[in-house]
Amino acid sequence: MGIIIGIDVGISTTKIVGLMDGRITAPTRITAADPITSLYGAFGKYLHDNDIALQDVEQVMLTGVGSAYIKGPVYGLPTQKVEEFLADGLGARYESKLDHTIVVSMGTGTSFVLCNGDEMRHIGGIGIGGGTLAGLSRMLLNTSDIKAVSALAMQGDIRNMNLRIGDISAEPLPGLPMDATASILAKAQSDASKEDIALGIISMVLQAIGSAAWLSSRGSDIRDFVLIGNLTLLPQCKDIFPPLEKLYNIRFHIPKYSQYCTAIGAALSYNKKAAQV
Repeated sequence: MGIIIGIDVGISTTKIVGLMDGRITAPTRITAADPITSLYGAFGKYLHDNDIALQDVEQVMLTGVGSAYIKGPVYGLPTQKVEEFLADGLGARYESKLDHTIVVSMGTGTSFVLCNGDEMRHIGGIGIGGGTLAGLSRMLLNTSDIKAVSALAMQGDIRNMNLRIGDISAEPLPGLPMDATASILAKAQSDASKEDIALGIISMVLQAIGSAAWLSSRGSDIRDFVLIGNLTLLPQCKDIFPPLEKLYNIRFHIPKYSQYCTAIGAALSYNKKAAQV
């Protein structure tokens, strides 16, 4: 049996993994000006870096919004497409070992996928995600370099930006501790430092996603949420999500290959017999 290649094709960034004997090998990513260049660049780099010949590849599985631009087989290899939400669920389940959860895919926006055993179902989403973070950073910090914004945020003080329960009440409110956020960015001033602005933006995006994820589970018994996508790499996740866990009595999980889960799911879906390109 050859290698199954899973590829998550974005508009500018492509993520690629190999699946052999049930194991994920050497995930990688490439950024380019357009999805086709990104796809073929990632594929070529993956084959070169891992000393894989085309004839060693059994199947290519494509997913992601950029896959719509791919109209034929990749390098003449057997190629199939798989629906992105299914890939999200399969990859997150594989990486987290959880099969009763909501997968929170933090991309340009954020989608929520119910994973209940073999049931993978898109249940909604919000238009807040990495695109929001990049857009606000361009407007307020004159950069869309997320690594630079994150580095600035490491020096920021969220108490200068967000209004907390303790700022407006002498006592905790029912179900709300004194350090819970009452209003995001409500304390921001016109002369706020770049460091505080950066942390305020990141905090707003991640808190909105975390709270929306919890709301998506209302009416169910799900208490576990698997976070996937590039935003999981932000170091601020370790500060922002734990208080939300305590507030809502839930658990957020970030798998080892969180940014590659959709590509992993695409590879795993091969046995699902996705539609041929």
